[in-house]
Amino acid sequence: MALSRRDCRLRILLSKAGMTQAELSRKTGYSPQQISNWVNDREKMSYEAAATVAYVLECHMEELYELVWT
Repeated sequence: MALSRRDCRLRILLSKAGMTQAELSRKTGYSPQQISNWVNDREKMSYEAAATVAYVLECHMEELYELVWT
């Protein structure tokens, strides 16, 4: 068995934090297009990006994606 990332939960976490994608972009240094790609599941975050986003959103990296055992 292995743990797999499914849907990105970034949209939910941004809403909980009262933060826009543009604000997250400014605070992390990632482009608005990159943030949009993650929010819309067009790309998965790298480990470093997930750590940065989790730090800014004050959450755990594990919260950024729906995780399932496969």
